[in-house]
Amino acid sequence: MRSDPADFELIAPGTLQAVVSRLADEPGQWLPIAGGTDVMVQYAAGKLSARKLISIWNLTELQGIEVLPGEIRIGAGCTYTELREHDVIAREFPLLTSAARWTGGIANQNRGTLGGNIVNASPAADSLPALLAYEAELLVVSVRGERRIPYLGFHTGYKKMDLAPDELIRAISLGRTFSGYLHHARKVGAREAQAISKVCIAALGSLRDNVIEDVRIALGSVAPVPLRLTAVEQMLKGKTVEPELLRLARKTAAAAIQPIDDIRSTAKYRAAVAGNLVAEFLEHLRDSGNTA
Repeated sequence: MRSDPADFELIAPGTLQAVVSRLADEPGQWLPIAGGTDVMVQYAAGKLSARKLISIWNLTELQGIEVLPGEIRIGAGCTYTELREHDVIAREFPLLTSAARWTGGIANQNRGTLGGNIVNASPAADSLPALLAYEAELLVVSVRGERRIPYLGFHTGYKKMDLAPDELIRAISLGRTFSGYLHHARKVGAREAQAISKVCIAALGSLRDNVIEDVRIALGSVAPVPLRLTAVEQMLKGKTVEPELLRLARKTAAAAIQPIDDIRSTAKYRAAVAGNLVAEFLEHLRDSGNTA
């Protein structure tokens, strides 16, 4: 059953201050909507429970990509197309460029936003493992002011997050500290394009004298939230990439995730693929000779 437009109210205040004021006045009553790529799917299927929508599309305070000496700040309203086409992101944060290229088709990339992908909170989202690997921070705003929080830990459960009803994500901050790292991204899906991932990986690593000095590994579609494999990372640091370590990495990665059976895949398949993707990344790291 399709939704009835008469059941919904949509307002577009035009400024960030006006939006957060409305959210503060009626906490939990208004659903912010930017590109609408996920909201409109629910609406068309008659499954959108929210009845009051507040547009944040084209708010200037959420736009743009700011390149600073020590960090890059991506407005929450930045689209996948903007991410895909930005030279500094392509050069310094290629995992995010890959994720933007994988997300839907061109129409979705023109409308979908990075902030929307975060708050939609799908464990299968392509961009979220990249943000975990890059240790992104979120700049969150309300009438009470702004707070800066690590993205790691932001998702507290399936479709749950550390975001109050009166708060919006204003921007995403990435530290410019990954020169000399190997950046590795891979998505396993039913087809090459416009497919929701069965499993995806975003990983970074550096070697010193063939020893793993630093490593960050994140996976999507393997748990209720996008997952950073911190236990696997700690196990790998200080080791050389040898066959025994690859075997242990596969086993440890498979044990660290919580995959499910669903329409796209099985838990058993996801566990096996996740272990193989981690091992594949380590082989690329060994062969690259990258040093921090």
